[in-house]
Amino acid sequence: MIKNNIELDVKVKCIENGITQAQIAEDIHITKSYVNRIIKKQAGVVNKTFVQMLEALGYDIELTYVKRENKAEV
Repeated sequence: MIKNNIELDVKVKCIENGITQAQIAEDIHITKSYVNRIIKKQAGVVNKTFVQMLEALGYDIELTYVKRENKAEV
């Protein structure tokens, strides 16, 4: 099980960085609706099979976000 609320996490990170989901979509050359679909569907963020393997091993998943020093490292 993924312990994070990815939708909330993204919204908070957008606010912290003064950027909208629409701007993120534009920056990475995808549609706003696709960004929204990915965020709302947690299985779209983390591979379902990967989650099942870790669950079978007795683990839950927590994503940790670490701010990069240089945004250009994308």
